[in-house]
Amino acid sequence: MANKHYEVLVIGGGISGAALFYELAKYTDVKSIGLVEKYDALATLNSKGTSNSQTIHCGDIETNYTVDKAKSVKRTAKMVEKYCLQYNYQNKFMFAHQKMAIGVGDDEVNFMRKRYEDFKELFPYLEVFEKEKLKEIEPKLVFDKNGNERPESIVGVGVEGGQWSTVDYGKMTESLVENTQNIKEKTTDAFFNSQVTSIEKIGKTHVVKTAKDTFTADFVVVDAGAHSLYLAHRMGHGTNYGCLPMAGSFYATTKKMLNGKVYMVQHPKLPFAALHGDPDILLNGFTRFGPTALALPKLERYHGNGTVIDFFKTLRFDGSVAKIFADLLGDKDIRNYVLRNFLFEVPYLNKRLFVKDARKIVPSLQVDEIEYAEGFGGVRPQVLDKTNQKLMLGEASINPGTGILFNMTPSPGATSCLGNAERDVKIVCDYLGKNFDQEAFNKDLVD
Repeated sequence: MANKHYEVLVIGGGISGAALFYELAKYTDVKSIGLVEKYDALATLNSKGTSNSQTIHCGDIETNYTVDKAKSVKRTAKMVEKYCLQYNYQNKFMFAHQKMAIGVGDDEVNFMRKRYEDFKELFPYLEVFEKEKLKEIEPKLVFDKNGNERPESIVGVGVEGGQWSTVDYGKMTESLVENTQNIKEKTTDAFFNSQVTSIEKIGKTHVVKTAKDTFTADFVVVDAGAHSLYLAHRMGHGTNYGCLPMAGSFYATTKKMLNGKVYMVQHPKLPFAALHGDPDILLNGFTRFGPTALALPKLERYHGNGTVIDFFKTLRFDGSVAKIFADLLGDKDIRNYVLRNFLFEVPYLNKRLFVKDARKIVPSLQVDEIEYAEGFGGVRPQVLDKTNQKLMLGEASINPGTGILFNMTPSPGATSCLGNAERDVKIVCDYLGKNFDQEAFNKDLVD
């Protein structure tokens, strides 16, 4: 039974925990870092290649991003690209694909044209693809099953190539931990099959217990997805937050339908990703459509039902949560969206309904050309802000100022992993009186 002390202990072996593990070892004078993972391998949940869209979300084709948010996300997305290039991971688990967001119908077309004008300075490589150009570079967007042109107006805004767009975040997670453990002058231990059962602060030290080990640490960072909030609540932190786990499913084709990533205009009322088509790097480049968005009463998707109880404990249902749900479901658009996404999970109905939606991207798509992608998709911890009685968008971090952090990172958490780790490294170093080499960090990952 291990009883080890670390200056910093990271809980969670997904992309977020691995990025922090790496940055602490490479860019600070912290001497000992431990990584504790619940399962027998890294990235078995949302960071796994089959659990997400494999996209580097930099804000160029994500139509729900403001210019300011895109500036922030662009910086962190560039870190992913620069990290992979630094170690020559391009075309191993990072790839360049054509990518675009499309507007279908006059209103969306006008929106996309305006968006291009607003964003072209931030992303100088963006181009406007008129219908004739789309026929050439992404013909499936234009023609129906009979070879006729779709009747609606359509425009794409994106880039034909040359931009790194796609990453297997599971492989990237493994690389971050491997590269961390290659730094020989530091203690960098990783422990698997180590589900955390309790965290307690005694004096200045945190005592972290698993079923088989006890760890102590001066600082603890919890990067455990939806379970971050569960563990925070266990310690009495973040009780003004609840968690609504949203499961995303995908449908896969048995052939290459799209030459690159195609995203649609985001519905302004919906906090969840709009349907998109991606060349799946784990399915020979065949097109994968998704995600759906289904509220699921469990914190993990494919690990039995053991996390159902954890869900109810983390939801902390009360009047504020009831009001958030009532406000969401009181909106006709959101209510219809929730019902439709529930039906996407019902056998027989699911494919037929999904194909109708996916035809907005590929008008020729037929029911027999797609299959429900078994085992694909994950659970995103959407955070409920009970104080302000609303569903939060993006990431949430709880910092009680006592030497522990709890991070919840729904999409684009993988894209932001190195940027979020930079934020946390600074908090850790400030608390412990350690030094962060910002110059070296910028040289490798920013400049």
